[in-house]
Amino acid sequence: MVGIKDVARRAGVSIGTVSNVVNRPHVVSAVTRSRVNAVIEELGYVRDESARQLRAGSSRTLALLVLDLGNPFFVDVARGAEEAAHEAGLNMITCNSAQRVDRESSYLAMLAEQRVRGVLLSPVGAGDGGFGRSGIPYVLVDREAGAGECCSVSVDDVLGGALAARHLLDQGHTRIAFVNGPSVLVQCREREEGVRSALADAPEHHLSVLEVAALDVASGRDAGARLLATGPRPTAVFCANDLLALGVLQAMVAAGVRVPEELAIVGYDDIEFASAAAVPLTSVRQPAGRIGATAARLLIEETSGEDGHEHRAVVFSPELVVRDSTRR
Repeated sequence: MVGIKDVARRAGVSIGTVSNVVNRPHVVSAVTRSRVNAVIEELGYVRDESARQLRAGSSRTLALLVLDLGNPFFVDVARGAEEAAHEAGLNMITCNSAQRVDRESSYLAMLAEQRVRGVLLSPVGAGDGGFGRSGIPYVLVDREAGAGECCSVSVDDVLGGALAARHLLDQGHTRIAFVNGPSVLVQCREREEGVRSALADAPEHHLSVLEVAALDVASGRDAGARLLATGPRPTAVFCANDLLALGVLQAMVAAGVRVPEELAIVGYDDIEFASAAAVPLTSVRQPAGRIGATAARLLIEETSGEDGHEHRAVVFSPELVVRDSTRR
């Protein structure tokens, strides 16, 4: 790579003069500035921004580590976070753990080595994956933090699960299935807790829980096949996210099962594809963009260097959006 010494040698000036042209051009004469810029253009010199920031002790890069970039929910979270970072004049890099602890650990180690300004973290397991020991500020995203641990932005998933279950009860369903993701994910456990709390008030009901390995469409299709083989078949199914619900819907359409006449389906997240499905999907909406933007602003506030920052836990309330997949 071309370095600042190469530019100085070719232009016949000192390294300090090249540095001034790059960082403080107003202190360099127009003639010298023109000559140095011509050499920079000729050699293709690019400033080592990471080294400069390390010397200054202040990185301008935030990082976002999410569970699954294949899920449009996290894409919307990333979009909101990136917009808030851009407004503050900061950069954002996004990493994908793919719901794997080993990949999460690898990314967190890399981000600590790079000394990023701060991290927005949606962890696979409980806690922060040990990242707190790095000393780099972080905010938990889509997960509530313990008291005083760090800032966090989340959604009341217990309420979200209860909203879905109560809606199905109101539609007259008593045989309900819950298609859940990996139990290691706190969000999945809390959504199931909400379902069970709502059904506890129902005089007669039967709940079956199907746990799948991943929160994706393929796992939803597999769950749909299992539901088709169940006897007696549930009349309604609530899925831990919309991708699972879309997979179940695909399995039902392929088998000729009418939705919602023979099986009502509810998803979670209210991603864009939910309303565009063959049968528009009832879903529990999370404000994904606001989650990302709020988390980024909390992290920016914490890393601004100003006194008085206090860790806060922001919890949004979910909203049930009713569409054709449950309307009778």
